[in-house]
Amino acid sequence: MGALRTIVCAAALTACANNPSPLDKTVGDKKVDSKNTSTDPWSTLTSKTDNKSDDAGGTFGGFDIKGMLEKVAAAMETPGPYEAPEKSADYDEAKPHWGVLGMGGNIVERESFSFSFLGGGGGRGKELRRVVERLREFAKDPQLTGILLRVEQVDVSLPDVIELRAAMHDVRKAGKKLVCHTEGVSNATYLVLAACERIGLAPLGAIALTGPAAMPVHVKGLLDKLGITADFLHVGAYKGAAEPITRDAPSNEMKETLQGILDRHYATTVEIVAAERKMQPAEVQAIVDTALFPSPQAKAAKLVDEVVSFEAFRDANFGTSPWTELEYETPTGKDQLQTMMKVARFLGAMPPERPAGPHVAVIYALGNIVDGDGDGVLGARQEIASHTLVAALRAIAKDDDVKAVVLRIDSGGGSAQASELIWEAVAQVKAKKPVVVSIFFLLFRGGFFFYIGSS
Repeated sequence: MGALRTIVCAAALTACANNPSPLDKTVGDKKVDSKNTSTDPWSTLTSKTDNKSDDAGGTFGGFDIKGMLEKVAAAMETPGPYEAPEKSADYDEAKPHWGVLGMGGNIVERESFSFSFLGGGGGRGKELRRVVERLREFAKDPQLTGILLRVEQVDVSLPDVIELRAAMHDVRKAGKKLVCHTEGVSNATYLVLAACERIGLAPLGAIALTGPAAMPVHVKGLLDKLGITADFLHVGAYKGAAEPITRDAPSNEMKETLQGILDRHYATTVEIVAAERKMQPAEVQAIVDTALFPSPQAKAAKLVDEVVSFEAFRDANFGTSPWTELEYETPTGKDQLQTMMKVARFLGAMPPERPAGPHVAVIYALGNIVDGDGDGVLGARQEIASHTLVAALRAIAKDDDVKAVVLRIDSGGGSAQASELIWEAVAQVKAKKPVVVSIFFLLFRGGFFFYIGSS
């Protein structure tokens, strides 16, 4: 409740800051010193000097709250005297320059709202679509000479890797340099790294290419000791969802399924590394068999080009060119309500933004397929609820401005009843406009209903 109170208070304060108030009239006669150049944001907290309300808004009780917030934000973005610089001294956004972009943590299909600004643990990670869009925006920036990607270990799936690599190659095709530095990565993250022209590795870093693995966990033995028997109706040899609690080990059919997935991942790893690092497939296979490469061995195996610190790698590539750190978001500072509007949409208090005029609708169907409205908390669900999705599909079918629909699916299946309801709704949309299914990572069981109902 404390977090929600903070949100409500912040929203009220910001709303007042963006709307004139009767209190903005005569509150004092204190004059503002126009020569005041103090960087202290509180030094500009002054009262109004006339009886007129501020047409531009941004005041509350005669105080320039909006201006104060802008100064606080600017002060927070300014590095301290002992922090790494965020740009070179000669950087000018209107002139050619390099960019430094960090990449690490989780990359997810859909982001969840983060309460990290309230001291919480943060959201689920960066949204894949936003990362890809941002890279392509950088590719079109006429003043951007090149990008130095500083890569940490990324929690990323193989489909994510393929989309990220395509966007990174778009940067290179646009004639911009793309170089990478890391302090150590493994497996899928290295495949992202390999899309760069040159790779630098920290002296104490290492590259690990161990190849994919599957480790099924079976708890039937534990249940037996507890006197518990799992009773499931098994339909079809390859329907193994209940195997972890009904068997001591994977069935032959499950082993065949897992082996097929691993073989495809292994082949993709070999293909990418061989193509990007100019190796023969047999060389890459030998690297995977070795698995771990400390920095000297990584360079000898042609997995990296240089063993060097980040600062030295940056200076060697940039030379005397100016540079700046790049961000995935593009804050404008125009509207103080943007963050709180995002909170309101997340909580369901406001509808999502909708484009005006003809457009393509993108619908995300992520997670298990469940009946009814689902049980996600505060809209933060990662599941496919039949009532929710069917209602959205039917509304889209009637909307003449929606010219086509992209259904983005990542699902391990679920309720047969819910799947059939969604299938019927997809068919209704298909009868009026094209429906394209984009499979992100998984499409099992009930998810096929969406697929066969599409265009």
